[in-house]
Amino acid sequence: MTGAAGSETDVLVVGAGPTGLTMAGQLARHGVKVRLVDRALDRVHESRALAVQPRTLEVLGGFGLADEMVAAGNPAVRLIVHAGRRRRPVPLFDLGLPDTAYPYLLFLSQAETERLLGEHLATLGVSVERGVELVGLDRTDQAAVATLRDRDGREERVSARYVVGCDGAHSAVRQFARIGFEGAAYPQTFVLADLEVDGVEPGAAHAFLAGRGLMFLFPLGRPATWRMVAMRPSNDATPPTAPVHLAELQTLADTYAGGALRLHDPVWATNFRLHHRAATAYRAGPVFLAGDAAHIHSPAGAQGMNTGIQDAVNLGWKLAQALQGHADPALLDSYHAERAPVGRMVLRFSDRAFTVATTTNPLVRFARTRLAPTLLPVVLAPRFVRATAFRTVAQLAIRYRRSPLSTDGRQAPRTGPRAGDRLPDAPLADGASLHRLTAAPGWHLLLCGPPEGWPAHEIDDLARHHRGRLTTHHLAGPVGAAPDADGQALRRLGVTPGAHAAYLVRPDGHVGYRAGGTDLTCLRAYLRRWCGLPNA
Repeated sequence: MTGAAGSETDVLVVGAGPTGLTMAGQLARHGVKVRLVDRALDRVHESRALAVQPRTLEVLGGFGLADEMVAAGNPAVRLIVHAGRRRRPVPLFDLGLPDTAYPYLLFLSQAETERLLGEHLATLGVSVERGVELVGLDRTDQAAVATLRDRDGREERVSARYVVGCDGAHSAVRQFARIGFEGAAYPQTFVLADLEVDGVEPGAAHAFLAGRGLMFLFPLGRPATWRMVAMRPSNDATPPTAPVHLAELQTLADTYAGGALRLHDPVWATNFRLHHRAATAYRAGPVFLAGDAAHIHSPAGAQGMNTGIQDAVNLGWKLAQALQGHADPALLDSYHAERAPVGRMVLRFSDRAFTVATTTNPLVRFARTRLAPTLLPVVLAPRFVRATAFRTVAQLAIRYRRSPLSTDGRQAPRTGPRAGDRLPDAPLADGASLHRLTAAPGWHLLLCGPPEGWPAHEIDDLARHHRGRLTTHHLAGPVGAAPDADGQALRRLGVTPGAHAAYLVRPDGHVGYRAGGTDLTCLRAYLRRWCGLPNA
C-alpha cells in the first residue's frame, strides 16, 4: 500500500467510479491532500452509464475535460420510437439553448468518462489505489480512522479529517457509518448488453414499445456499436446472476422488434435488477456519502452518474474550505440540505417514468403502445415544452434557493438568476463566457455596471482580505467601440444598462449572493461567514 501504518490525510475517498474520481479531482484542484481507494483492480471497461448531461459537462468544463468528452462522444443523437410497424422520430435535442455551451445529451461510455477523469486526476498528482478495501471505520465528531486492506491482506490505519463514501449501492462507508438506506427493489429483471445489431438506423437512439415493456438500443461506438437494454418477461424466473447468451438476446429483440433485427458479436452482457433507495442522511459527523452510496434509482432520464458527479462537485469545495478552518461550520451541513432534496426529486422522477414504462396495467399498456408513438411528436412539437422538459432532465434547472448559503440582498435584480440558482452562461466581449470566467477554483465576484460607480478601495480590500479564495471581475456593459460588450451577459443576469449589481458565484457555479447597487456591506458579511475570515 502507498501509505505507512498510521498515516494521515485530509480526505479519504472510498470508491473510484465517476463520483469518486470527480470528488478527488475537486478536492485536489482546491489544494486538499486526498487519497482515493477502490477495491476493484481496474476501472470499468463496460459502458454502464451512457449519457452525460449538459450540467455535468458544464462543471467538468472547470476541470478542462468537457471538450475532450464531447470529442470522444456523440452529441448529435436523435430518438426514434418504434411501436409495431410504426416508426416515429421524436425531436429532443434541437433546441440550441442560449445559456449553456452544451445544449444536448452527450452519449459517452462510462468507461471513457472514467478514463478521462482518471487521466485528469493523474495530472493533479493523485493516483487511484486499487485493490484496496475499506474493512473498518471508527469515527468521532472531529475525525475518522479507516482500516484499509490491500490485495495481499496487509492492513493500514488511516486517520482522515473527512471520509467520503463514493462506493456504490452496497457502500461499506454507509454501513460502517450506520446510515439507513431506505427503499425497495423493482420486481422486473433486465438484460444489458453491448453488441452489434443489423437492421437498425445508425446514429440514433431507438425505443421499442410493447405491451410487455420497453427495449432500448443506444448508439455506443465503443466497446461495441450498440447498447441494448430490455426487460425480461414477467414470468421469466432467470436469476440475475445467470449468464446471458446471444440466443436469449435475439429472442428478446425478436419479441420487441418483430424479427427485424439481427444481433451478433456481443462484447458484454448481464442480467440486472433495479432498486429505488435513498440514504436517510448524507452525513454522519466526518463521514459523507455521494453518488450511488446515497441514492440509487432506475436509469430513466440518465440521472444516476450525473447526479453523483453533481454531489461530488457540491461537496468537494465545501470540504476544502472547511479544512481551512475559518468558514461557518454550517457550511458542511448545507451539503445534505442542498443535495438530499435533489436525490429525492431524481428518485421520484425516475420511479414514475420507470413505472409507466414497465407496468402491465392494461390502460397504461394501451397508452404506451398505441397512443405514445402518435402523441409524443405532437406534445413535444412546441419548443417551450421541449425546452422545459429538457432543462429538467439535463439538470440545468437544479437550484438551492432554500439553502442557508443562498441570500438575495437589497435591490436584487427583478429578473435573472436568484441566489441558489445555477449561473447561466453567456458570451463576453473578449470571446470568453461567464462559465469560462468563473471556472477557476474558488469564489467569483461579478461586479456589474460601470466600473467608476464601484468603491475601488472597498473592492481592493475584499480582494486582499480573501486572497486565494475570491476573484473579482467587472462586467462593464456597452461602452465605446464595442456596443454590446458584455451586454448579453448582463441581460442574462437581469441587470439593466447603466445599473449596478453584484453576483457572488460559489465554487460549484451556483449563485450564493446577489444584490443591486454598490453598497458592499452585506456582501462583506456574507463572505466572512461562508468564505472564511479575512486574511490577516
